[in-house]
Amino acid sequence: MKKLVALVLAMALVLGVGASASALTVAFSQIGQESDWRTANTDDLCNAIKAEGWDLVYDDAQQKQENQIKALRNFISQGVDYILFTGVVTTGWDEVLKEVNEAEIPLILIDRMPDCADDIEYAAAFGGDFTEEGRRMGFWAGNYMKSVGRGDEEINAVVLEGTTGATAATERTNGINEALKEFPNIKIVASQTGNFTRAEGQAVMESFLKSQPDIDLLFAENDDMGLGAIAAIKAARQVPGKDIIVVGCDSVKAAFDAIVAGDMNATIEC
Repeated sequence: MKKLVALVLAMALVLGVGASASALTVAFSQIGQESDWRTANTDDLCNAIKAEGWDLVYDDAQQKQENQIKALRNFISQGVDYILFTGVVTTGWDEVLKEVNEAEIPLILIDRMPDCADDIEYAAAFGGDFTEEGRRMGFWAGNYMKSVGRGDEEINAVVLEGTTGATAATERTNGINEALKEFPNIKIVASQTGNFTRAEGQAVMESFLKSQPDIDLLFAENDDMGLGAIAAIKAARQVPGKDIIVVGCDSVKAAFDAIVAGDMNATIEC
């Protein structure tokens, strides 16, 4: 989780600029707790803010954009000193983020960039290269298939996509597709959102296993969906990691445990 550590340290530096003896009030609009990575992200940021002695106003949007818009406007009315923001989807933030600017509250973008980023003012932005993460997933899978003598074999792949409209989902999908141009033997035969959650990852994988008679490879755009898919694969009396190669993303501890157990083949982090 090196990326999280770097993000937390950078947050402390940015928020520390101009801090006086009196406590700052820092508001944080988080999308929810859909995955192990998101929970770790939330805990680390909240703990870093509290460790500085600043007051934290935290809002969990439960994966709903309307909840985040309401929270941002509440932050403005409370007159907080800083706003941290992670958008559940890419679009639809123009009006409310301009309201944040008009209130002259410094805005810090975390993890995901809204599509209006060029039209608003923000003090800092911290996040990963989601397209590169997708590329690494694709290249790892293609090279792995070559390494086990399956480089010329037709490989049927399925994709568990993240939340529709989220930057992480869109760009990881683009990255996977870009990388697979180098491996024409790998064909994506089904792709569907699992909303970055373990439960939906399991449910969608169950449907893939019923509709696709011969799956060789799974791309899970986060580890939680991959872990849910592993449960579905086992329930179907197949062997994850062998019958179906499983490639995840985020590098959470549970994914490494699954790799050690032989259930997951790789987890990618940028």
